[in-house]
Amino acid sequence: MPSSTAGNLVSLFRSAAKLTLKGSFTTAAAASKKKKPPSPSSSAITKEKNKKKISPSSSNAEDEALKKYVTSINYSESAKRLLKSYKAPPSSNSSLNSIVNDSLNPGYSCRIADGDESAELLSNLASNISYNKFDLDWDHENEDEEPVGEQLDLLHFSTFNNQISRLRKDLTRERKHKWVFTNTQTTRFDKLSNNCANKLGPDRMIEIFGKLGKETGLKEYSSLIRICIEKARVATDEDASLEEIYKAFQLFDIVKENGFKIEEEIYGQFLLYLIDCGLVEDFFFLCELIRDENPDSLPRLTYYEMLLWVRVNNEVKIRELCHSAMADGAEEKSYLREQLLLALCESDRKEEFVMLLETLDVTKVTSVAYLLRVFSSLGKLLLEPFAERFLLALETSDTGPDNISNFICEYAISIPNLAVEDIIIKFKALHTKMDLLPTSTQYERLIKYSCEILKVHEALNLVGEAFGSGVSLSSGTFHSILISCDRSFEYNLVHQIKSMICQYNLKPNNDTLRMMIILYVKMKDFEGAYGIISDMEHMKLRPTSSMYNIILSGYFREKNFYGARNVLKQMEDAGVKPDALTFSYLISNSHCEKDVIKFYDAMCNSGVQPTKHVFMALINAYAACGQFEKAKQIVSDSRIPVQNLNEIKNVLVGALASNGQLSVALEMYEEIKEADCNLNPKVIKSLIEHFQCEGELNKSLQLLKELNDSPYWIDACFKVISYCVQQENLRSTIDLLKQLKDKFSDAELAAEVLFDEVFCLLAEKKPTDMQFCLNLLKSIKEEVGVLPSRKSLDFLLSACANAKDSKASFVIWNEYETAGLPYNVLSFVRMYQALLASGDGKSANKILNKIPKDDPHVRCVIRACKETYTKHASLGTKGKKKHGQLAATLGLLDELEAKSWE
Repeated sequence: MPSSTAGNLVSLFRSAAKLTLKGSFTTAAAASKKKKPPSPSSSAITKEKNKKKISPSSSNAEDEALKKYVTSINYSESAKRLLKSYKAPPSSNSSLNSIVNDSLNPGYSCRIADGDESAELLSNLASNISYNKFDLDWDHENEDEEPVGEQLDLLHFSTFNNQISRLRKDLTRERKHKWVFTNTQTTRFDKLSNNCANKLGPDRMIEIFGKLGKETGLKEYSSLIRICIEKARVATDEDASLEEIYKAFQLFDIVKENGFKIEEEIYGQFLLYLIDCGLVEDFFFLCELIRDENPDSLPRLTYYEMLLWVRVNNEVKIRELCHSAMADGAEEKSYLREQLLLALCESDRKEEFVMLLETLDVTKVTSVAYLLRVFSSLGKLLLEPFAERFLLALETSDTGPDNISNFICEYAISIPNLAVEDIIIKFKALHTKMDLLPTSTQYERLIKYSCEILKVHEALNLVGEAFGSGVSLSSGTFHSILISCDRSFEYNLVHQIKSMICQYNLKPNNDTLRMMIILYVKMKDFEGAYGIISDMEHMKLRPTSSMYNIILSGYFREKNFYGARNVLKQMEDAGVKPDALTFSYLISNSHCEKDVIKFYDAMCNSGVQPTKHVFMALINAYAACGQFEKAKQIVSDSRIPVQNLNEIKNVLVGALASNGQLSVALEMYEEIKEADCNLNPKVIKSLIEHFQCEGELNKSLQLLKELNDSPYWIDACFKVISYCVQQENLRSTIDLLKQLKDKFSDAELAAEVLFDEVFCLLAEKKPTDMQFCLNLLKSIKEEVGVLPSRKSLDFLLSACANAKDSKASFVIWNEYETAGLPYNVLSFVRMYQALLASGDGKSANKILNKIPKDDPHVRCVIRACKETYTKHASLGTKGKKKHGQLAATLGLLDELEAKSWE
């Protein structure tokens, strides 16, 4: 942090200290002004303080605006009015299955009854409430427990109206009491606080709490302080950072004035910020304030003090704290040692950690959570003797076998560079030594750890062991294994998982079953996917539309329209109504504009409201049909939620580019940029690919800059390099290779693979200009600073064979020695092939004499080269056939790559 910032913070903390002593922040500020004139930045803070000080009341205009805001949140009145005017949509005798059947046959026509406006509004409201967002990537779909149409069918007017009335009474009664913040609300409240504080600011947030009749408590203040400190951390401007810290101190001051006890959830955030910034003086000013307000916080402040000294590498202070805690074995020192141990656990300082362990009475540690962290550090620091000693000590205490088993599990998992199999062995050995049996908690922890590192087979073995020893596991355990199977491409393990579920009479939930269907579909085992849905009847579970959607999307991927039509028939027979995603798949896979319109009308007629996925499907379908104007009109639909509009515009850009409308796509792309909206990296990558097809290298290079911080940059960059190589654009190729090298400065192996791929492009390029290849090789060595690998030089020799250039072959041959790469059998074979292809039989025979011929594959390749390159008379069909045989035979070279030939 700049010195000026540190100085300003010191002044700020001193003012806060005076506030505590004198009881008034303004008095402290006045005293500070008398003692020392403020610096320019300090005066700016003072002005900001006077401008942004939180006031207990606001103007009438602000009150009116706030009332309007709060009123807009409550939509129950509008829902009630809609319900009163609700009319059921006209019924239709045509099912979706019949519509699809007809659409696949000539003479199809569909009559759609006109919908009622109130019904449309009501179903729109119901859709917004009940329909979850669904990722277009079907690998990660979110399941809807009940389709929207089904919810509307179950919606009875009188029951719903009575529920609204009763809920209103309950809500009114509840609001008369003080709001209570429970742990289950933490995530929801944090999200609400973040959104509101970012848009309104902490001061306005406190006013809103007051207007809503909610008394602001420690949870709320803690959340607002956290937001201010997070903003200070990410601020790039010094003044902005100081402003956010000052707001946080104002809130801290309000907490004290309101009589709240200064707990760790308030002061911990400040101390961690000061520790990260290395502000020692400010840290102790704040610690003094905290001790005055809460004397019981002294041992916990020692924990933060140790973190501070570790952060600034003050070895003397670290030793002093350790020796102070070890001075005697008094009872009051045990909690202090415990706090210092926790700080050392986070810093991985082995020497001091062991020093405190020698004097630690593990049976007196006050928290199981603390002990878990200690055992985790014992594993990380390979301190097995201490681990066994502590486990034996805890066995004689009232810790309990379950907790001891948890400590063993945490210790084993934390051991570095240990394979999963060895972790399991260690886990079992310590349990045997302690004469303990693991419970379901420990098994599930090990299974979860195995899944995180994609060791699926080990996870399934643990499941078998657990059930075999009489330990029952939750069905959710299989869900994590299924996700790991998906990530590791072990789709076939779903058969084993299904067998286990049946064997142990488990009842999986819908999420687990849905994941199993995904794996079956990815294996193209549609019968297995249908089998899961059939088994749900015996489990007394009902299939959902999203389960059928997975199978439907799988059939569409295979272009199996008969199978897709059968899915709709199965849905109809099961009484499962299609949802918006079902219609989006149907629309996306429509062959003509007529089918697009019919499916969309069928969706509207069934009461299903369009979601963002439907709008995206319409855009892609219209663009594929050549109806670009209709595709562009979709983004003007008033039903598109504001938060989805930018994403849908990105889809339009990609659809236009994919269908040859590059100029229009680029115009829309520029509009999105000018509006400061987010640009989808996939869309930019798509534009790059299509501009290459049009030969627009400059535009591709400009678009590539937009992907700098995206994971798609490497793939897009390589595509541009491929284009540059094909066009023999040396300068652009070298510039992009330099950027690739910079990206992989910390991953040498990955960079080498990418450079090998560039030379592979040269081997595949036809016709091959060896002068361009040699110039590229020289530039990569001199400008990029990368020596070619053995594989790269092998590719270049193959390029010489394609170009029939013996001169270039000898240049490449010498590069092996320059790069310090000894010749092996593959090098000799490729050189022999290149010389034979170029007609230099004399030099080829010299190379042939140096090739070991013990391997039958090598002899086969040599024979194929001779037959192809020495019989020039065989040209027509026979010659082509032999050339094809050579290409197939040369593939044997890949089998020899694994062998080490010197």
